Amino acid sequence: MTGMRIICKDVSAEVLYDVLHDTSYRKKWDSNMIDTYDIGRLTVNADVGYYSWKCPSPLKNRDFVTLRSWLPLGNDYMIINYSVKHPKHPPRKDFVRAVSLQTGYLIKANGDKSCVLYYLTQVDPKGSLPKWVVNKVSQFVAPKAMKKIYKAGLKYPEWKKKHDPHFKPWVYPEQNTLPTVNLEDLAIQRADELENIDESGVSEERMHISDDEDGLAKDS
Repeated sequence: MTGMRIICKDVSAEVLYDVLHDTSYRKKWDSNMIDTYDIGRLTVNADVGYYSWKCPSPLKNRDFVTLRSWLPLGNDYMIINYSVKHPKHPPRKDFVRAVSLQTGYLIKANGDKSCVLYYLTQVDPKGSLPKWVVNKVSQFVAPKAMKKIYKAGLKYPEWKKKHDPHFKPWVYPEQNTLPTVNLEDLAIQRADELENIDESGVSEERMHISDDEDGLAKDS
């Protein structure tokens, strides 16, 4: 399990909450993302989505199908997800289907224009990974991702002014046009039901992690 926190000066809790929800904006700042999209909604504060992630070379890329729920807690916010099976989105041959056992963000307001982001995740990458890979992800990749979220928060208000500024279905559920997903069609995705990929032979010398620190694409 990996857990960490970051203090986000000059970014309100509300803005960071929007950043974590806004899939259109995520394509601007998340350089590790290959694709993400919403599959359907369950309730006004729960949906099912797809996310694929570019793993450091030469590891195989991973993807997830998760049920996500969110809850405003006064001036604070919580977002959690876990992996599910969806009949129309089975594992793909070009990705390793990984499993989020439980992942959560807690955004706590720290004044009007600052917040603290807490992140906790337990993920099964579905692979026999060398211990050095796990260590590198927890010590380098995850903290770097937190910094990217913070930088994305600093730039989000200006970006949002130019991109459907009033469209926030995670805040205004009446704006949500996603098809309804029936709970009966979903099942918890258990790790032992998926193929295990053996990547234990990957050497540290062959592994490449991008030095792209910002990860924010030019405004468009």
